[in-house]
Amino acid sequence: MREELALGLIETRGLVAAIEAADAAVKAADVKLISKDRVDAGLVTIKLVGEIAAVQSAVDAGAAAAKRIGMLVGAHIIPRPDPELNETLIYIEIDSRKKKAVASNPVPANDDAANGDTSHSDTANGDGNVQITFEAAALSAMTVEDLRRMARKIDALPIQGREISRASKDELIAAITAAAPKS
Repeated sequence: MREELALGLIETRGLVAAIEAADAAVKAADVKLISKDRVDAGLVTIKLVGEIAAVQSAVDAGAAAAKRIGMLVGAHIIPRPDPELNETLIYIEIDSRKKKAVASNPVPANDDAANGDTSHSDTANGDGNVQITFEAAALSAMTVEDLRRMARKIDALPIQGREISRASKDELIAAITAAAPKS
């Protein structure tokens, strides 16, 4: 993450308030909606990133929108978050327009693996979608919940729907590595 970026968090009770908050936030300032995470018991957290002032404006607008509905739980801004947060908590990206097809377009090999980065590599293809390749060692470090979330975004996965929900960690890793393009 660049130093001038901030992370904005808006937590609501229920999806309707979360959507209202996210809509107000992205309309209020130039920020990027990173994810919508369902926490527990109807709590939904919206994550935004952007310039510090833009994130402040967006979170204020989103929190006000959720509060009007009466479902705001909390809002917080973290200016210049530590880069380690990026790897574990922040960037689980969403794209509401269409799922990312991982296996449809092979990803060219990149320098991350050569430099010892075995976690994953992101490469933008011509249509702007991000293609992701993973190694089994990096996948085994992820939680089952994160693996299931990732599996639901892969169109060419050999398991779908409830099979993903019932799959063990080893089954998810095997399915994801089988569906990922070989680098």
